[in-house]
Amino acid sequence: MTLKLDAHDLTRAVSAGVLNPGQDQALLAFLRQQPEQHASFQLAHVAYYFGAVLIMGAMGWLLTEAWMNVGDIALLLIALAYIGLFTACGLSLWRRGQQIPGGLLGAVAVSLTPLAVFAIERLAGVWPMDDGQVDYHDYYVYVQGGWLAMEAATVLAGLLMLRLLPFPFIVMPMAVALWFMSMDLSELFHGEAFSWEQRRDVSLWFGFGLLLVCFVVDGRTRKDYAFWGYLAGLLAFWGGLSLSDSGSEWGKALYCLINLGLMAIAVLLRRPLFMVFGALGVAGYLGYLSYEVFEDSLLFPVVLTLIGLGVIGLGLLYQKRRDALSDGLRTRLPAALLRFLPALRR
Repeated sequence: MTLKLDAHDLTRAVSAGVLNPGQDQALLAFLRQQPEQHASFQLAHVAYYFGAVLIMGAMGWLLTEAWMNVGDIALLLIALAYIGLFTACGLSLWRRGQQIPGGLLGAVAVSLTPLAVFAIERLAGVWPMDDGQVDYHDYYVYVQGGWLAMEAATVLAGLLMLRLLPFPFIVMPMAVALWFMSMDLSELFHGEAFSWEQRRDVSLWFGFGLLLVCFVVDGRTRKDYAFWGYLAGLLAFWGGLSLSDSGSEWGKALYCLINLGLMAIAVLLRRPLFMVFGALGVAGYLGYLSYEVFEDSLLFPVVLTLIGLGVIGLGLLYQKRRDALSDGLRTRLPAALLRFLPALRR
């Protein structure tokens, strides 16, 4: 748990005799000199992340066709200039104690790696899809085996950036590149017959594998690198799972059980992300059941409202009793299993 202190709190501590007069100002000055270590929902931090995502979009999936007409040399120079500029600015901010904006700029630089590799491949004449039909924008839309060099370079750039700026969000563009790579490798092996259902299954299993990797990393690093990996893994796993349709009631019930399992993992690991995705899945299954039972009934919206209120109540319960729930669940597990669980982050 992170405590937020201000000058008023320290003044009260002096009045209560906890601190001697003058110590409050010295402590406040010390705290203000410390670098930002954790992201939060402060307005400034929201602006930092929104700005970073906006830049990633502008130079990524929102890149217009006009940029393809400037020429490969100009495209490469622009990409390298952006990468160098964002890296230098990120390092400068990091060294001045502004770790959140500095680390985000490093993540932006990593996200530009595919654009630079795209231009290099075209200039070197090794672009595998040089048929006039595939442009850089398609990298974010279509599954193609020819994207592999761009994805591998992004992962490598992310690893190098983490050595310069050990900021957890840099894991996110790396995870996205690995997700794309899993799709493209599958397309390479399956050929043109690689169907939507197969892509969905690849996404599901890739997400599951990424969650396992993050579980191994979780609690074993000084910074919380697992958070963004968990988010990317849940998006891939839960998305693939939710798009699956077994066509049977048993399959839908199994879907609900898996989501209940995600909620249990949230309590066990003290990770609200799992609670969010699990609650959405359970709510979706309950909504399906209520539709089947109350189809064409005036009670249908009432039942959905009750489900929504139940989800909110569950969130409040988890928020208030998170520590007690996770500690209580862990005490019921075998000692051999507890050794494999990551240390809890307070």
